[in-house]
Amino acid sequence: MKKIPVYQPLLAGNEIEYVNNCLKTTWISSKGEYILKFEEEFAKYIDIDYATTVSNGTVALHLALLVLGIEKDDEIIVPTLTYIASINAISMVGAKPIFVDSNKDSWNMECELIESKITNKTKAIMAVHLYGMPCDMSTLRSICDKHNLYLIEDAAEAFGSKFDNKFTGTFGDISTFSFFGNKTITTGEGGMLVSNNQSFIRRAEYLKSQSVSNIKEYWHDEVGYNYRMTNICGAIGLAQLEQASEIIEKKVQIAQWYKSGLKKLPVTFQSDNPKCFNSFWMVSILAENKEIRDSIREYLKLNGIETRPLFYPAHTMPVFKNDEAYPISEFLSDRGMNLPSYPGLTKDDVDYICSMMIRTFNN
Repeated sequence: MKKIPVYQPLLAGNEIEYVNNCLKTTWISSKGEYILKFEEEFAKYIDIDYATTVSNGTVALHLALLVLGIEKDDEIIVPTLTYIASINAISMVGAKPIFVDSNKDSWNMECELIESKITNKTKAIMAVHLYGMPCDMSTLRSICDKHNLYLIEDAAEAFGSKFDNKFTGTFGDISTFSFFGNKTITTGEGGMLVSNNQSFIRRAEYLKSQSVSNIKEYWHDEVGYNYRMTNICGAIGLAQLEQASEIIEKKVQIAQWYKSGLKKLPVTFQSDNPKCFNSFWMVSILAENKEIRDSIREYLKLNGIETRPLFYPAHTMPVFKNDEAYPISEFLSDRGMNLPSYPGLTKDDVDYICSMMIRTFNN
C-alpha cells in the first residue's frame, strides 16, 4: 500500500555538502560561517535589515517578548486558534494571553474584535499567520500605532507568504520564524528573529548567548539563555534557503492540484484574498462537520495517507481555559484538517489522495 506522510522535508540541494564541510572543519557548534551566511541571506531574501538565528521557533518568540520588555501581568492579544507555542511563550515571561476569535474566511485573528480587548495592561498584539495565510497586516499595524502597542509577527508557518506584495515577518516591530522539520524550509530544529530595529536584534543576540559581557570575558550581566543555533543547522538552513523560491512555487502548485481535484466535494479551503500570497505551508480544508472530517481522516489513514486535524483553540486547553465564547475558532477546529503538503508530492500523489477522498463521500 502506498504511504504518503502529511509532511517531510525536501533536502535536494547543498545540505550534505555544507554539513560535511562543518564536520571537516570541526565548526559544529554555535559559531561558524554558515550561521552568519544564513542570517545574512535570510534577511536579504525577505528584505529586512537584521536577523539572528536561534535554536527553535518557540525560543524565538520568548526572546521577542523579552526584547520588548514584556513582563509579569502585561497582556498580549493573540488568536486562540494557533499552535500552542504562541501562547506558551507569552506565559514564559509571566504575561497574560488575551484571546481573540478567528475570521471565518482567513481563519486568522478577527481584527474587528481586537480593540474591545485592549486595556491599560495591553502591551502588544501577536499576529499569527495560520498555515501560511497572511493576517490583515495593514489593519493590525494601524491598531498598534493608534494604541501605541508593539506588533509581533509569529511567522513560523508563513515563510514566503506576502501581504500587499511584502513578505510576512517584515511588518512587525519584531518577528519570528520556525525551521522545524515540517516547515517550508527547515534546519531540523531552529528559528530566526528578524527586525528593522537593530537594537532589538542586538539585545536578542546578547540574551541568547547567556547574556555574556562584550567587554569582560566570562562575565554575565544578567540572566541569559542558551538559545543559539548550531553551525550544522545553519548549513542546512542556507542550503534550504537557496531552494526556497522553487519549494514555495511547488507548494502553491500542490494547493492548486488539490483545489481542482476536490472542487466537486463539499469541502472548503482558506479563502483567497487578492492582497495575500499564501505560501501554503499546509493545504487545509473544512468538512461540513466533525463527524465527516473524522471519517475522511480515518479512510485516508486506512489507505496509507496521513493527515492531521487543525489545532485545538488555546482557550480549550485546561491550563488556559476561560469562559468566553470563541465560536468561529471552535467551528474551524472541529471541522478542519491538513492534507499532505510537502514539496516532494507529485501530481499522481495528489490525484490519489483526492480519489480516496471522493471514495469517502461515495461510500
